[in-house]
Amino acid sequence: MVWFLAACSCAWAQGPPHGAPASPPSLITPFARGEVLNYSVNWPSGLSLGDAQFKAGGGEPGWQFEFTLDAGIPALQIRDRFHALADAQFCSERLEKDSARGPRKSRETVKYDAQKAVAIRHTRDGGTSEVAVPDCVKDGLTFLYFVRRELAGGRLPPPQTINFGAAYQITARYSDSPQIESGGVRQPTDRIAFSLRGPASQHSFEIFFARDPARTPLLVRVPFALGTFALELAR
Repeated sequence: MVWFLAACSCAWAQGPPHGAPASPPSLITPFARGEVLNYSVNWPSGLSLGDAQFKAGGGEPGWQFEFTLDAGIPALQIRDRFHALADAQFCSERLEKDSARGPRKSRETVKYDAQKAVAIRHTRDGGTSEVAVPDCVKDGLTFLYFVRRELAGGRLPPPQTINFGAAYQITARYSDSPQIESGGVRQPTDRIAFSLRGPASQHSFEIFFARDPARTPLLVRVPFALGTFALELAR
């Protein structure tokens, strides 16, 4: 599962939306170490299916990011645990994935060798594979935090290849700036639409980022065959 995982490279396709930071671009990380964001995983009807949590931490100068998900739909319990290590430039160094879909379980570790420009994947059953990756490749979890930093500087990330065990092409496009209700308060956001293409699949999702300095994701919407599921920030 990649929740966060367009034609614009380093600027908004239609100019920065109202309220976006102006040039010159800032490389200051907008979120704090120790940040914890809790979300409710909701069915299209609004019924809660479970909870998700994002954590940002680690010692200077690098980063540690964590994502956990516990949710259930009829006859299927879903549990995800992702842990990512990245350097100060958000270049991935290591990714650990531990997932369960009912009785089916998977576990893998991906190590990113910047000098050799390869990702080495180790699976639960002892399998090992190696693929070439771009310079400063980002895993799907680290990419979300990279997007927040870019938005805080008034930029969209360019289309690029990310790695989440396999290679995925991802693009981001500014959609609009709606007001949404979060925690009982309506507030302005920037809606960013993402397109994700993998080896055998293609997905789309959208994230509503608050206009606060941290560019907090308030809402994530992911369409599936059963409907559009949502992660909503819990206050």
